[in-house]
Amino acid sequence: MTWAIFVLGAVLSWGAYGAALHNGQLLLGNGFRALLCVGIAYVLIAVIIPTITLSSQGQLGGFNASGMTWALGAGVLGAAGAACITFSFFTGGRPVYVMPLVFGGAPLVNVLVSMALHPPKTSPSPMLYLGFLITAAGAAMVLYFRPQA
Repeated sequence: MTWAIFVLGAVLSWGAYGAALHNGQLLLGNGFRALLCVGIAYVLIAVIIPTITLSSQGQLGGFNASGMTWALGAGVLGAAGAACITFSFFTGGRPVYVMPLVFGGAPLVNVLVSMALHPPKTSPSPMLYLGFLITAAGAAMVLYFRPQA
């Protein structure tokens, strides 16, 4: 169950991400400045730490083209998501609207893409599709009943 601790870390990190990014953007006066800071943080956390760790373990080699292609593509998707959130704030979106839509929609896309890449051995339960509807309804309820700013 150690993985659950990291899931909690991701939930807390990404749950606070939108509000923190929006505040940074407001204080910096420009969404591109905020996105640049996000990029610097990505370099610090996602480049330097793994490089030091892999190097200290003698595992800095061993990369293959297909794995690198998929992993770089995942990085592009993650950075593109951060950029899209930044641009949504830059063009008038607020965290209270943007983030429920992102976090309501992303799991649905994740399940569909995961099923396309790793087809299930059996047909999905109809409850999956009910879950899609409930998730969409939940995001809609969060937006409708959001606190007024």
